[in-house]
Amino acid sequence: MMFNRLIFGLCAGLLSVSSLVWGYADPGACSGDCWAHDPALIRRSSDGTYFRFNTGSEIGIWKSSALTGPWVYEGAVLPNGSSIDLAGNTDCWAPDVHLVGSTYILYYAVSTSGSQTSAIGYATSTTMEYGSWTDHGTTGISSTSAKPYNAIDPNLIESGTSYYMTFGSFWDDIYQAPMNSGATAVAGSSYQIAYNASGTHSLEGSFMYYRSGYYYLFFSSGICCGYDTSKPATGSEYKIFVCRSASVSGPFVDAAGKNCVSGGGGTLVLASHDYVYGPGGQGVMADPTYGTVLYYHYANTNIGLADSEYQFGWNTIGWSSGWPTV
Repeated sequence: MMFNRLIFGLCAGLLSVSSLVWGYADPGACSGDCWAHDPALIRRSSDGTYFRFNTGSEIGIWKSSALTGPWVYEGAVLPNGSSIDLAGNTDCWAPDVHLVGSTYILYYAVSTSGSQTSAIGYATSTTMEYGSWTDHGTTGISSTSAKPYNAIDPNLIESGTSYYMTFGSFWDDIYQAPMNSGATAVAGSSYQIAYNASGTHSLEGSFMYYRSGYYYLFFSSGICCGYDTSKPATGSEYKIFVCRSASVSGPFVDAAGKNCVSGGGGTLVLASHDYVYGPGGQGVMADPTYGTVLYYHYANTNIGLADSEYQFGWNTIGWSSGWPTV
């Protein structure tokens, strides 16, 4: 979810932008080390400790006793890089973390900027602490120029007793594949679940969340990075959209009823506002204090636009219309 759009994000393309709100709440409080890029957020079930993982290097680990911080950097998940033998295996992207049974599984992507030679790997831990992670290499989901998709930005969703991996970025956008019972290996063919036919096909960073009979497919679209050196045309920067379906595999539609594969559907959830610029790389979690939370990274215009200055953002989600608003 990080670097492919540096090359291909010259034009964000047009989605059917049906927005449910005209204004957005500012991000919730964050103290300590709040740098973030493509954050993955999870709360440890045994003691309530929060862990945050970020794109870059060997996947960083941050800990906090509260969602608001103070966040403290602990070290890297993969201090020796990934065992996947591809370029970029010491600069892994887009972590996604889930508790499966009694084991935490962290999924990550190996790729390089602008490349379709990519793979999704995974590591496991029973505590998520620094030094506790074991890398297992590939899940079997990979891509080359012969594939219609790019195998990055993994996200796991459980549906009943089955697991599915959603992934993809540019090319033909978002795909999904069934996983085995342990959620560690692909168990079937991939299929497309979201697509923007316009421009550069700029959908990526998918994250699926189940609520009240619907699977909500969140994704980022637009130019993600390099704002300090080449700021996009207004409206072309990163923003967060959503589609939903009663089935984990679709078909997905937006709030206006437009199909999210064939109709260019996508309802806008969060875009630039006030000091928040280019929010994206999002996820959703149920928090015991704040309710359902949308979390993401963004450039804070009061701090700077460089990738190295991106901040961790979060907002409580409202569901009064059946669709998420912040």
